[in-house]
Amino acid sequence: MTDTTQGRKARAVGLNHVALEVGDIEEALAFYGGLFAFELRGRSVTAAFIDLGDQFLALEKGRLQPADDGRHFGLVVDDREAVRRALIEAGVEPLPGRFLDFMDPWGNRIEIVGYDDIQFTKAPDVLRGMGLAHLAKTDSARKELANKGMGPA
Repeated sequence: MTDTTQGRKARAVGLNHVALEVGDIEEALAFYGGLFAFELRGRSVTAAFIDLGDQFLALEKGRLQPADDGRHFGLVVDDREAVRRALIEAGVEPLPGRFLDFMDPWGNRIEIVGYDDIQFTKAPDVLRGMGLAHLAKTDSARKELANKGMGPA
């Protein structure tokens, strides 16, 4: 391949973070803290950064647009059913459909995805650093990874 100065296109290789607009940082931290165990990477008056190991979720003060209908992102968790229970306890109704989607109080649509059943994977040292070295993949997820040369066959 040629280098970028000779016209080679850069490859998108992952996400560093997703930023969600919320009405109030304290309220957003309380809401998301009721659903997930997390550590703050940092915060200011207008933003908070929830650590996701080698990635993060940014909460930014200032939601102005209407609620998202289809636009969403998939948040990977170690226990999808624990999130379902936390949503019910918080009085948040999951959206209809085969996925575990919900709307936060500011109109952000989020899909909850279990780590075990998807192609997405974190490096072993990142999982270890997050205290999640015990997580494993389902047979179908391992097959997807192996088909792309990203895991044992």
